[in-house]
Amino acid sequence: MTLNRRSFLKVGSLAAAATSLNVLAEPEQAPAPKSANDTIQLALIGAGIQGQSDMGHALQVPGVKLVAVADCYDGRLAHTKELWGADLFTTRDYREILARQDVDAVLIATPDHWHKQAAVDAMKAGKDVYLEKPMIHVYPDGPEIISTAHSTNRILQVGSQRVSSVVYAKAKELLASGAIGELNMVSARWDRNSSIGAWNYSIPLDASTETCDWPRFLGSAPKIPWNAERFFQWRKWSDYGSGVAGDLFVHLFSGTHFITGAHGPTRAMGTGGIRFWKDGRDAPDVLLALFDYPQGFNLSLRVNFVNGGEESEGFLFTGSEGTMEIAGQTVTVTRVPREKEPGYTVSTFTNEMQKEYLAKYRQKYPNTPPEGSTYKAIEKFSAPKGYSDNVDHFRNFFSSVRTRKQPVEDATFGFRAAGAALLSNLSLKREAMVKWDPETMKLV
Repeated sequence: MTLNRRSFLKVGSLAAAATSLNVLAEPEQAPAPKSANDTIQLALIGAGIQGQSDMGHALQVPGVKLVAVADCYDGRLAHTKELWGADLFTTRDYREILARQDVDAVLIATPDHWHKQAAVDAMKAGKDVYLEKPMIHVYPDGPEIISTAHSTNRILQVGSQRVSSVVYAKAKELLASGAIGELNMVSARWDRNSSIGAWNYSIPLDASTETCDWPRFLGSAPKIPWNAERFFQWRKWSDYGSGVAGDLFVHLFSGTHFITGAHGPTRAMGTGGIRFWKDGRDAPDVLLALFDYPQGFNLSLRVNFVNGGEESEGFLFTGSEGTMEIAGQTVTVTRVPREKEPGYTVSTFTNEMQKEYLAKYRQKYPNTPPEGSTYKAIEKFSAPKGYSDNVDHFRNFFSSVRTRKQPVEDATFGFRAAGAALLSNLSLKREAMVKWDPETMKLV
């Protein structure tokens, strides 16, 4: 069965209207909502690969205008003018953007170690925030971001777009309906096999301390001499990034939590290392982790940057009566219902004992003909051609900016996803199992 466009759009509305997770009470007063006809004036903080890609998706939503950009590399500031107009205000210092009265919201796509400070500064300046994943770089970032969003009454959406996907909304619906029975395991992977996939991004020929604001980039990170690789390939170092856990595991956690309704694991164990990309990085290129969930299922995650094949991403939800796989823009349910009787192993008994055993067995489990219609073993649902969950995620954010209703991936949801993901890094560092309380969002 393939879902048609109308049905999928209906499912999409479920994603947009999904209840956000929030451990804090609603503030007494929220800012007055913007008119649906008003243009949302947007600014970009961090115009790298992810930032420029995000902005391209954000501007596909009607009623949104980019007015300002901040980045620590002059070349990117110049390119944003080439992309979106020479009248853009550009600066190396995002605080100049936050001081502008014509900026309603900011899209933050800085290195991870700047996420908390930029988000907190923006909310305190009265701006709503779309914050790229992972929401945190270190654990103390989470409570501060959550409390600031609450105290300032600002909208904060974390950028893991799959939670706004119609495919994930359909998977959530299927799991809740019992399509695969009782969930016992989730397996997810995101494997790559290319240099760029392993974060070896191109370094511009003019990279220098003249064109790059190195001190501003470093921020709270250790002060070291200029290093172009660290500036443009920052994901490879834990001083600025969160490794594959923060870059990719967090997407898988966001999807798992959205589909299952779980808040997070209670125990985690991670292992891995630098197996191939021995270029000075300290972030593993192979990482595996196992997690226990209080709902009674286990989560298994894997990222491999030397997988020997094409890039591969996907989920497999295993239940007592079937499996549900998400691959790309498709979710497939394969069902094998459990047997109605336990079966028997009597062939080694005497013939007389076999007859006696089978007679009693059939008294308890009589042969009955199948009931109901023919069983459908496989069902497949695909998103409409050209569908983009990136655009839907921004549509969800801008709707929240206008209505002041919390988005599908608010600060609490974002912390629970990132906090769970970074458990794998912590476990690998400690060489031990680590514990987490998903309700209080604290290490145990």
